[in-house]
Amino acid sequence: MALPAPRLRAQIMKELLCILRDPRSRIVLVVPPLMQLLVFSFAATLEVRNVDLALYDRDGGYWAQELGARLAAASFVARMRVVHSPAELRGLLDRREAIAALTIPERFSRDLTAGTPAVVELIVDGRRANAGQVAAGYVQSIVNTLGAEIAPPPSGPRELAATRHWFNPNLEYRWYIVPSLAGTLTTFLALIITALSIARERELGTFDQLLVSPTTPVEIIIAKTVPALLIGTVMGMVMILVGILIFGIPFTGSFLLLVACLSLYILSVVGIGLAISTLCATQQQAILGAFAAGVPMILLSGFATPVENMPAALQGVAQLIPLTHFLPILQGSFLKSLPAGLILAHAWPILAISAATLTLAGLCVRFRLR
Repeated sequence: MALPAPRLRAQIMKELLCILRDPRSRIVLVVPPLMQLLVFSFAATLEVRNVDLALYDRDGGYWAQELGARLAAASFVARMRVVHSPAELRGLLDRREAIAALTIPERFSRDLTAGTPAVVELIVDGRRANAGQVAAGYVQSIVNTLGAEIAPPPSGPRELAATRHWFNPNLEYRWYIVPSLAGTLTTFLALIITALSIARERELGTFDQLLVSPTTPVEIIIAKTVPALLIGTVMGMVMILVGILIFGIPFTGSFLLLVACLSLYILSVVGIGLAISTLCATQQQAILGAFAAGVPMILLSGFATPVENMPAALQGVAQLIPLTHFLPILQGSFLKSLPAGLILAHAWPILAISAATLTLAGLCVRFRLR
């Protein structure tokens, strides 16, 4: 039997009015995601900048001073803290006032002048493992460059490996993080909208009216899905345009294909949100449930760490998360001009997850209507 269009249209309009009629609700839906996109794009970065280094120069010769000057002038160094004893160096590291400390031995300048090997000691704060390793790589590059200038190989400098960075030649971290943030923020937006939908009606007492109405579970699912789909798609497109127009990230893919995949992805998230909403009696529980489901989805999706680095069991769980398949589409559409075939290869798992989550939501609504 065909669904009654006027009744379904009325339910969809009711859901849209519940979400958009309050000015504060409209502000909450629009302003925080855009503000988070702008703030997190600068804050969420693995680049190491404005760090303090400690220098213990036990040599004092020309090349030791040259090395210290080059480190102090490096773009990632905010302050070079010169120490005069091992205890002072240890204190800076213990108090987290320096991310790494360089010790130059007494014979450093003499060994370099004589053409004999000279080494320095670099101590890194292991409590900040990732930032420490990146800073150590910067320091080692500066030290190696100085060594090559002082004592070049007999046959001249040789480039053993030529490095080229495809799709992001200058390794602009914001080119990666902004599209990823657009996907994660859209996830939470769609998740919260749908998680609040049924819980809000139960809290206000209007859900009981559905029990005595001729409304079917399919109509309820469609009525709850359409507003979240529209709002999530619009906000996702706005965030994508912010990345293109404000951050200047090159967009090389198909915008229409990306919007279609975005809508499909929101459908999968809507199903999860509706399932959460049917299990919650209050809006507060729904918000907590949305964050309880959303945070693991973000962490396991490959947003922060590659899925390949996870244990095999967690890699299997990650494949059940729609964001795992949507992030490659989003990032590839910006930088890689992802072909339609590859987009479809990532899109069909999202379609399967959407069918599963919406079916689960329908079963939960049917159970609640009994």
